[in-house]
Amino acid sequence: MDKEMNVSQEKYSCLRLENQLCFPLYACAKEVVRSYKPFLARLDLTYTQYITMMVLWERKQMNVKEIGECLYLDSGTLTPLLKKLEQKGFIRRHRSKEDERNLLISITPEGEALRDEAVAVPGEMKACMSLDPEDAASLYTLLYKFLDKCQERRNLDK
Repeated sequence: MDKEMNVSQEKYSCLRLENQLCFPLYACAKEVVRSYKPFLARLDLTYTQYITMMVLWERKQMNVKEIGECLYLDSGTLTPLLKKLEQKGFIRRHRSKEDERNLLISITPEGEALRDEAVAVPGEMKACMSLDPEDAASLYTLLYKFLDKCQERRNLDK
């Protein structure tokens, strides 16, 4: 009977929460986004709006597909987010003159000015994180390695 119990436990050990890589990733992502909340509230941005603005501060104008690729977000998630950023005056959505099907997103002067307020956020977040620089660099490398592998798999599935 004990042998059967051990075999059964082994069979289902893959379903134990402590054996899941996805769970600590999920929990850490939630904690990071929660930690950003007070800093982003001052900017009137959600975390997803913030990372969208980060991409636009760097590139100034992009189409929706390019933004989605940078942020690993689909157009169903991006569309309402971009509408909200436009309502706040931070971006402008407009059709490409060359191809009407292509929706371009441009940063506005108000959106550009927000960058000056946002520049403090990374430092504030760094103070919240209790990782030494070497661990942070290792985690960064591993997470991007993982994202690259996920992207490769997604491209194979297409």
